[in-house]
Amino acid sequence: MQAHPLIFDTAIAKDKPENIRHPHNACPFCDPQQLTDILAQDADRIWLMNKFPTLQATWQTIIIESAAHDGDISLYSPAQNRAVFAFALKHWQATMASDRFESVLLYKNFGPHSGGSLRHPHMQIVGLTDIDGYINVRPANLTGYPVITDGQIQITVSDQPIMGFVEINVTAPLTAVSQLADAVQQVVQYTLNTYFHGWCDSYNLFFYPQGLQIVAKVVPLFNVSPYYIGYRLSQADTPERMRTITGEIRQQFLATRD
Repeated sequence: MQAHPLIFDTAIAKDKPENIRHPHNACPFCDPQQLTDILAQDADRIWLMNKFPTLQATWQTIIIESAAHDGDISLYSPAQNRAVFAFALKHWQATMASDRFESVLLYKNFGPHSGGSLRHPHMQIVGLTDIDGYINVRPANLTGYPVITDGQIQITVSDQPIMGFVEINVTAPLTAVSQLADAVQQVVQYTLNTYFHGWCDSYNLFFYPQGLQIVAKVVPLFNVSPYYIGYRLSQADTPERMRTITGEIRQQFLATRD
């Protein structure tokens, strides 16, 4: 069974601000005094309604992660990154618990190949009125080649990715948000600085509720494969390449302990 497509409203989308391809354009998130429809705030972390709700039958919100326009998970201090994750996960879980929606998504776009329009670091919480956004995600998509188990944290590289080629999964209990934040930060740093010789400039970050656990999936992005666009056929690297990637990520985690 597959979910129905989300309906995109181009009449709203045409007015959206954009400063990834055109970095000199104004950034609405850099002027918090002008923001409206704020739902919650903690220091410079702000949760607010999306001013351009382009998807019909949804409730679209934005989490501004930081006042720093050029910030990112890969650049935050560990304390700041943990605060961002705690803030985002708290409001995602509260929205799910409200039972107002069929499903609630939490995700992040970063970089020119990510599908985002604004450089300023942000995540999105989106409530889907009548669609199960997780219906096409199988348990096998959220596990794979073992990288490392560190306390309550498990890291794997998908051998059955949703899209491909490389998808890195971080699994943690709901009670280990700080550890989850630390592990995802290291995975994102690997993605932007080491993976594919450091040529990757974009990623998506997705969160999946799994009972008493959360899975965070980091997906390095280049151009989307035509096999996935045209046929919904995911691709994965060879087992040999996957073992190399798992070894690189494992080495990065072990190096932080030295």
